[in-house]
Amino acid sequence: MASNDLMSYEQGLVEAIGNDSDPLFYLFDYDIRSYDINMEFQHFHRFYEIHILIDKEAEHVVDGALFPLRQFDITLLPPLKLHKSIYPKGAPVKRLIVDFSFPEENNPLLKEETARLLSVFYADPPVLRFTETEQTDIFSHLNEIFKLLKYKGPGYMLQVHAEFMRFLYCLNKYAPMNCYKQVKENTLEEKIYQITSYIHTHFAEELSLESLSQRFFISSYYLSHQFKAITGFTLVNYIQMTRIRNAQQMLLSDNLKITDISGACGFNSFSQFNRTFNKFVGKSPREFRRP
Repeated sequence: MASNDLMSYEQGLVEAIGNDSDPLFYLFDYDIRSYDINMEFQHFHRFYEIHILIDKEAEHVVDGALFPLRQFDITLLPPLKLHKSIYPKGAPVKRLIVDFSFPEENNPLLKEETARLLSVFYADPPVLRFTETEQTDIFSHLNEIFKLLKYKGPGYMLQVHAEFMRFLYCLNKYAPMNCYKQVKENTLEEKIYQITSYIHTHFAEELSLESLSQRFFISSYYLSHQFKAITGFTLVNYIQMTRIRNAQQMLLSDNLKITDISGACGFNSFSQFNRTFNKFVGKSPREFRRP
């Protein structure tokens, strides 16, 4: 077991309590990640996710916006939030991923209190950065969970759940002290991620190379070439992927008609939506929605 001053860590330790379709579910994943396994496009889950960078530096993209990370930054992702991690070239980076979901509470008081605990996942920015004093308190609960996962005893799952609730309580207590700042460096990469962020908040509207180049004061030729170089996607494909990911979210979470979802995601016709969905997902919207 390797440990640093603040957080217990053992590479390759993966422990699950239940599975992601259960009402109560936890997955604790201590591992390393490297540049060569960075995802192409942002994805989403139906559960909550916490990403903690244990060493070095990395980046996170959330709804198209770029968030540089440093050691012990905590990224909070609610269900259906589009995101991906970007790890740098060089030696792999240590990180902890915690995936979880809670059962729906019938008791009004417990339901309200659970919602209050989870409200920190919906704050802006999605990254929390604290001083060592707050980090020591926050990570002490994860370190207790680490011990429970390593040396399982009677009722350890209940203890993990109780300790995790204390961890969430700590996050909420210290959230007002968050010192993370999304620094604008006025680089080309930052400009491109301003555009991707705009696409994610305006995907239902008419978007084109010309309109975006005018809005962000960059030539359409330069934008077209640099967008592909930085994101790995042509601008048209990025817009389409963003619309399709949001359509997938709506298909899973809303009871809207598929034709209404098509229009709400910026497609001019249902046939265009159907073709594009099949292209990127490999199945039709109707097939994707089936349980």
